[in-house]
Formats: sequence, structure tokens, C-alpha cells
Amino acid sequence: MAESVDREANRALRARFDEVYGQYRRLRSGLDELQTRLAELRITERSDDGQVTATVGARGELIAVELSPAVFQARDAGALSRKITTTVHRATAAAVAATQELVAGYLPAGSGSVDFLRSGDFGALLGRADAALRGEGERRG
Repeated sequence: MAESVDREANRALRARFDEVYGQYRRLRSGLDELQTRLAELRITERSDDGQVTATVGARGELIAVELSPAVFQARDAGALSRKITTTVHRATAAAVAATQELVAGYLPAGSGSVDFLRSGDFGALLGRADAALRGEGERRG
């Protein structure tokens, strides 16, 4: 009887291992493609009046700022500075969202990593570990 239980447990463990290993292989096979797509990602935003254009990369790093000649007519350095800063911030926020969406497409659905990318909540990232520890503590107690 014990041998039968052991075989069933082994089958279940093997099936779970195969599932997890398959997820890992899919993730790993897409990693090169993901790195390429992230390296090529460019987000461009324009100020509301179209006078400032900012382009950033996947991490929100500033790649280029373009100013239309009209910005020099106002001769208001403070306003121009705010306009540039606002436009760069909008481009960076859009890049963060695009990067999160792109990376999430390569992770297993429902994983804590996807939730973490979207929310920045470390609790989501560590949720499975926390649940496992809670379960472990309940078994000991």
C-alpha cells in the first residue's frame, strides 16, 4: 500500500516538475527576444503645445530632447524648464508602462513577478514565499 502511495506522490511531483520546467523553458527561450525588444524600445512624448519633444528608452533614460524654434520667442526660461521636465516625466511614465507590459508578456500568468511589475508591491512579489512560510508555520504549530 505504501508503495502505491509513493508512486502516486511521485507522479504528482513529476507532473508539477514538468509544468514548472516547461514554464522555465518558455521564459528562457524568450529572454533573448525580450532583451532585444527592450533595447530597441523608444517612447516619444510631445508637450501639449508641441514645442518640446522628449524620447526615452525602456528604463526611462533620456535619449533626446527636441525644441521647436517657437520656444525661444517666449524668452521664459522657467516656463521652458517646466515644459521640458513635464514632457520628460510623461515620456518616462509611458516607458515604464510599456516596459512592464512587455516584460509581463514573458512571465507566467498569475505570477507574483507580474503583479510586482504592475504595482511595485513587494508583497505581491513575495506572496508565494509568504504563503509557503505561513503554511510551514501552521504545520509546525
